[in-house]
Amino acid sequence: MSHVLRLITAGSVDDGKSTLIGRLLVETQAIMQDQLTAVQNSKYRRSRSEEPDLALFTDGLEDERAQGITIDVAYRYFATPNRKFIIADTPGHEQYTRNMVTGASTAQAAIILIDATRVHNGQLLPQTQRHSAIAQLLGIRHIIVAVNKMDLIDWQHSHFENIKKAYAQLAQELNIEHFYALPISALQGDNISTGSTNMPWYQGPTLLSLLESLPLSHTAPIDAPARLFVQWVIRHGGSSAQPFRGYAGQLLSGSLQVGSRIQVWPANRSATIKALWSAGQKREQVQAGAAITFSLKEDIDLARGDFISTANHPVTLAQHNTAHICWLDEQPLDPARPYWLKQGTQTTQIRIKDTRAVGTITDGHIATIGLLSRDPLIAVPYEQLPSVGSFILIDPGSHQTVAAGMLLQPED
Repeated sequence: MSHVLRLITAGSVDDGKSTLIGRLLVETQAIMQDQLTAVQNSKYRRSRSEEPDLALFTDGLEDERAQGITIDVAYRYFATPNRKFIIADTPGHEQYTRNMVTGASTAQAAIILIDATRVHNGQLLPQTQRHSAIAQLLGIRHIIVAVNKMDLIDWQHSHFENIKKAYAQLAQELNIEHFYALPISALQGDNISTGSTNMPWYQGPTLLSLLESLPLSHTAPIDAPARLFVQWVIRHGGSSAQPFRGYAGQLLSGSLQVGSRIQVWPANRSATIKALWSAGQKREQVQAGAAITFSLKEDIDLARGDFISTANHPVTLAQHNTAHICWLDEQPLDPARPYWLKQGTQTTQIRIKDTRAVGTITDGHIATIGLLSRDPLIAVPYEQLPSVGSFILIDPGSHQTVAAGMLLQPED
């Protein structure tokens, strides 16, 4: 099992995401002394405090430093004696919600930061709700609600409990089965790697100990049936005495071995693996996650976008599908026009049949849609296998990616 946890921080502007990551880097000794000195002497500071501005460790772009905001996804690496971490600091601004989708797409855990000073009468900010919805839709298993800036509200236990109660209500609405909640001060370090004498009423784990204890999930299930999109058809022959035709792609789940029977979709034809290659070497067997090339005993035609599965595990094909989407374009969704849908290496034209949303769907909005595709999609729900159940929508005029989507159970 891998000992690396991929996580994401998300929340509204100025909730303290970059400061929290800076604190984690400092307390796990991922920052060199010369880097710390450079930050202490930086002309870009978000506060007048004598303490180093920890947010500058992640605000890498000049525009970010000048404006005091984060507008890109910044990946950082740190480790404890028990685990390694890859953390993504994502933008808080509503117009950069698309960047949050990018960071969350590979994350196993999400830290949703809430500024304790900005929650009044149990009203969470819209970005807290939106980012929580995205984390849930993308199937992130572990959601940690870190109530930050407790130092600015005099460490009030009752205020923390009110925020926790408000988030519990949101979690129920979003079908988030479980979340962790803890009070912190990223600036001062309370409940980050050690407990807090300022909050003796909190007896739970620190943030780092919680991150160390989260169970890891396999991103490429080996015990599942084999699944693969054909990415490239490899041919050479001509004057060769033995012409070669092979097929390349990444094995998304399961395993294949020489002699395995496979099914080719959408043609629904069966074949036998003749030979396998991975990492430039001939193999008898390959497992999920490997980039592979294979040849077949039978002379059948495969093309880019075709889907391969284990022969005794058929897949469902459907032209009518329901999906969650996160709209990423400034131009709103237009149900009257067609879009291109890309699933794996397959691209097909689709039309939006219906939208289950109130009002116009524009940049950063999340909605449930019904779609009709020209060619049948591999109807594997995202929650079963994200690498197959995910897709993007492309504007045929601008060729821009306008939405990221997650398939639900097929309609037919």
